[in-house]
Amino acid sequence: MPQPDPKDAIRDQALALGFDVVGFAPAALGSQTRENLSNYLSQGHHGDMGWMAETEARRADPNVLWPEARSVIVVALNYGPAQDPLELLEHKERGNVSVYARNKDYHDILKKRVKAIARWLHQEYDAGVKVFVDTAPVMEKPLAARAGIGWQGKHTNLVSRDAGSWFFLAEVFTTLELSPDEAEVDHCGSCRRCLEVCPTNAFPAPYRIDARRCISYLTIEHKGHIAQEFRKPMGNRIYGCDDCLAVCPWNKFAEPTGEEAFLPRAELTAPRLRDLALLDDAAFRQVFSGSPVKRVGRDRFVRNVLIAIGNSAAADLHLEVVKGLLDDGSPLVRAMAVWALQQLASGEDVSRLRDEYAAQESDAGVLAEWNPEN
Repeated sequence: MPQPDPKDAIRDQALALGFDVVGFAPAALGSQTRENLSNYLSQGHHGDMGWMAETEARRADPNVLWPEARSVIVVALNYGPAQDPLELLEHKERGNVSVYARNKDYHDILKKRVKAIARWLHQEYDAGVKVFVDTAPVMEKPLAARAGIGWQGKHTNLVSRDAGSWFFLAEVFTTLELSPDEAEVDHCGSCRRCLEVCPTNAFPAPYRIDARRCISYLTIEHKGHIAQEFRKPMGNRIYGCDDCLAVCPWNKFAEPTGEEAFLPRAELTAPRLRDLALLDDAAFRQVFSGSPVKRVGRDRFVRNVLIAIGNSAAADLHLEVVKGLLDDGSPLVRAMAVWALQQLASGEDVSRLRDEYAAQESDAGVLAEWNPEN
């Protein structure tokens, strides 16, 4: 008598734990995926993310990461917004936080559930298991495509015919030999909306991204001063960017999330830039407790907020706050306070404050903002 396919039981278990989609892939990546990763790194498109190059071998091959792995169970959880996130871009006195970061940190939510799948899998089938939620050198989007969850669109993110662009991924690597699901094919066609909407032209070609130009990278991963050319295009985006996801036509099939942990907190849906700029380290940690925003730290976050303030054209709301940050303890904050001041204040006011502050400034990045003509 043939044994029942464990995939059915695994899928039922994952769905019962609240995941929306489950797929199965071999613990392997194709040569094209490995070549794409190598080209991405050799061109420097990973920017400050040196850990990507350091872990290239493990990232390019799941069997280098874990030689015993035979199959990958890929699960997806919807975090779709109820409203178009691009609408907030018009409210320049408010900060735009990426949809995924408006409540609880998804790493914590997903990891708890995939660990439950892994424990059950080990108990039921005596299988070896390892779980991953975007915290290890795993190329989860190519694996998810091989598992039939969706395909990598021209913006390099995963797209589903059923769920659009708004879902998180997690993986269970296992020693079980599971038959793979049919890989999803590309359904982007001639559409270029995601490429054309990008404010900073971060896509050198379809299916290629230069992270160094991406607002999500600049506001989250980049640790230094943000280059002049990107500040105006950033608008009021203070943590991440949803533009290329939001314009995808496949989102017409997406449903708003029902996960309470992903429903937006009021204070992160349309926060006032003025309030955010006034946060000290303790207040920042309190406001963003349990949020993915917390990991960038107060200084980088206020750096982003000051760029949004400089783009707000609202001197009446923000100018005094900006002046108060000209002597902040962080060079990142001081530099962007100078830039925001130059966008909002009169030339006479800027000259007076330059005389007062620049003479005692020691950081080269901040001095460059005071003296942009040099």
